[in-house]
Amino acid sequence: MSGGLEDPGSSAGRGTPWRSAREAFLIDMDGVLVHEARPIPGAGELIARLEEAGRKFLVLTNNSIYTRRDLYARLRRVGIDVPMESLWTSALATAQFLHSQRPEGTAHVVGEAGLTTALHDIGYVLTDSDPEYVVLGETRTYSFEAITQAIRLVRAGARFIATNPDAIGPSPEGVLPATGSVAALISRATDVQPYFIGKPNPLMMRYALNTLGAHSESTVMIGDRMDTDIVAGLEAGMETVLVLSGVTSRAEIEAFPYRPTHVVDSVAEISI
Repeated sequence: MSGGLEDPGSSAGRGTPWRSAREAFLIDMDGVLVHEARPIPGAGELIARLEEAGRKFLVLTNNSIYTRRDLYARLRRVGIDVPMESLWTSALATAQFLHSQRPEGTAHVVGEAGLTTALHDIGYVLTDSDPEYVVLGETRTYSFEAITQAIRLVRAGARFIATNPDAIGPSPEGVLPATGSVAALISRATDVQPYFIGKPNPLMMRYALNTLGAHSESTVMIGDRMDTDIVAGLEAGMETVLVLSGVTSRAEIEAFPYRPTHVVDSVAEISI
C-alpha cells in the first residue's frame, strides 16, 4: 500500500501531505469501494484501518434502493465490513429533509424499500390521496402507471422531491436510466422542477457531517465522480480525494472548472 497522495497537478507517484486534521472521512460507495458487485482492491483494508484508528467515517451512496441493513449485507458479502450505522444514503437524507420541513407529513413514493423505509421511520404516511409530496427515488421497476400517477399528483399541487440527480446508473448489462432521467420526464409533463437532495446538494453532506458530529474543515471526501462527490466536498469546505477506480478518468479532470485536492488510482493508495 502506498501512503502518498498525488496532487492533481503533479506527476504520477509524487505524494503530497494531507491538508486537514483528518478528523473524519466521507467515502462514496460505488466506484470507490465496489464496482457493481465486486470489491475494489484495498476497500476492505481501508475500512478496517479507519476502525482500528478510531476515525469517524460514513460510506455514502446516492442510490436510494437499499436500506442500511441491505447495504451492510451486500458489502459484507464481498468482504467489506462497514458497520450499519456508518452507511448513509440519499433516502436517509431525503427523509431527514422532509422531517425538517413538514414533520409527520404525507407522500406518494416512486421508489424501493430504502426510500419507503426511511420515510416510514420518520412517521410519514405514504398515500396516493392528496399527498403533500411526490418523492421520486431509484428503482429497477419504473412503470408507466407509476410515472403517470406521479405526474398527475404533481400537477395537482404536490411538491416534487427527488433523492438524487444521477441520470444513469450501472448494471451488469450496461447503464440504466436513473432518478435524474425519470425526474426530467416528470418535469417535462408538469413544468415543475424537483428539489434534489442527494449529492451534489450540500444538504446531503451537511446531514452526513451532523450524523458524525464532525466539521467540514477536518473531514475528507473520497469519491470517483467530479460532478457529485468532488464538487459536493469542495462546496462543503472539505479536502477531496478523487479515485480513478470509478467513472472519472485522469484526462477528464481538466474538463471541470474545479479540481480535487488529491488524485489516486484507488483507495489502496490512501493512508489515514
